[in-house]
Amino acid sequence: MKFLKDIRFAIVLFTLLVSACTKYPPLTDRDIPSSDYTYLIGAGDELNVFVWGNPDISTAVPVRPDGKITVPLVEDVVAIGKTSYDLARELEKKYKVFVKEPQVVVMVTSFQGLDQQQIRVVGQINSNSGGGQSGGQIFGQSSGLSGGSSAAQSGSQGNNRYSGLTIPYEKGMTLLDLMIRIGTIGQYADGDRASVIRNINGKPRQFSVKLDTLIEEGDMSVNVRMAPGDILIIPEAVF
Repeated sequence: MKFLKDIRFAIVLFTLLVSACTKYPPLTDRDIPSSDYTYLIGAGDELNVFVWGNPDISTAVPVRPDGKITVPLVEDVVAIGKTSYDLARELEKKYKVFVKEPQVVVMVTSFQGLDQQQIRVVGQINSNSGGGQSGGQIFGQSSGLSGGSSAAQSGSQGNNRYSGLTIPYEKGMTLLDLMIRIGTIGQYADGDRASVIRNINGKPRQFSVKLDTLIEEGDMSVNVRMAPGDILIIPEAVF
């Protein structure tokens, strides 16, 4: 029985070591999707709806989790997945019943964006030290899968905790820009084994990035551009 346990342990250990040593092609700016980026309104965005000459019906509204907004005189309107221009034109059509030749401007004042236009960061991060929205603790040493509104703090790396974070994508965002938004990575993170999963031509592909080389050595040659929908994975160092 002990022999079988030793064999199983050896197999698990071997699998982890092989996984840790997996090499991915380096991410380059040639791997950026060719399609133009246009910001689309997402749940959690804050909007200013300005109706020219009608301050009583101009308002600031949040986009609800169901993707809709509520504005004066008009029933719920779907905002998610639209540009601010398209939403303004739709509101003009609805306001024509109440206002002569309405002119509407919609401005996004707080950004979250669609899920597919956000950048997700998962792994060894101090998610309480930077910007973005925390996804909470993913798993810990003495617990199973868990989540919650409060992020796991990677400062307690002895608990082997992993955190998740979502960052709204900005046009032209680079890896360095993303790291500034994140704040700091965990004490036991292996930044040069980090990787990015990117959807290219409808298929997910994984690329290596070098966070330690970028941040500690200031090597800007590895400061690649990010893309909407990227997933940055920061693993724990293998000792």
